[in-house]
Amino acid sequence: MIDLYFWSTPNGYKVSILLEELGVPYNVIPVHIGKGQQFAPEFLAISPNNKIPAIVDHEGQDGQPIAMFESGAIMMYLAEKSGYQFMPQDTRRRYEVLQWLMFQMGGVGPMLGQAHHFRKYAPEKIDYAIDRYTGEARRLYTVIDRRLADSEYLAGDYSIADMATYPWLRAHKWQGQDLADFPHLQRWYSAVRERPAVQRGIAVLAEKVDKTGVRPSGDRWENLFGKNQFAAR
Repeated sequence: MIDLYFWSTPNGYKVSILLEELGVPYNVIPVHIGKGQQFAPEFLAISPNNKIPAIVDHEGQDGQPIAMFESGAIMMYLAEKSGYQFMPQDTRRRYEVLQWLMFQMGGVGPMLGQAHHFRKYAPEKIDYAIDRYTGEARRLYTVIDRRLADSEYLAGDYSIADMATYPWLRAHKWQGQDLADFPHLQRWYSAVRERPAVQRGIAVLAEKVDKTGVRPSGDRWENLFGKNQFAAR
């Protein structure tokens, strides 16, 4: 059994989707980041960067429990442990997957996250930041669209790279993007969205997602974006 420390964010969904695709039993442990549960000592012992997701695999590859944080590393671990499902063992194809996974980790996640923040959450409108990150989001969408003009999925076959990227593009409107501008990406997006395992992964803790669209305030703001993020714990 795998314990998945989770909240309903794009990075959290990456791992829940993979677990569903693999058919691996897992136990969801909610970490309510709006309430500051990511700062609890018992969670920091597993995820020292106070971010979700994290896992504890009670039967690691050596038979001993193993705790892991960082969504990309978790996805690589789970794919390898499951017999290299969704990440080929062949060197050439393996690194095709890994380069697109790193593209998501180093570009798609951080830049689209900044677009979310300055377009939706920032306490003051900063035109320079909005323009910069909206433009960078469009550039990244264009990179993906060009790739998918020649490939059904990011690394050829459906892989952890697709599972990592899709959750971040679900909020394309927050990022100031219209999928109709990217026809190859739009085709891929629809194909990934329709996968039953993807739908199950996105449904994890769905009843707890804040759908009001109201900007966080008070302690919730401080836990998500403010001083609590930077305080020594």
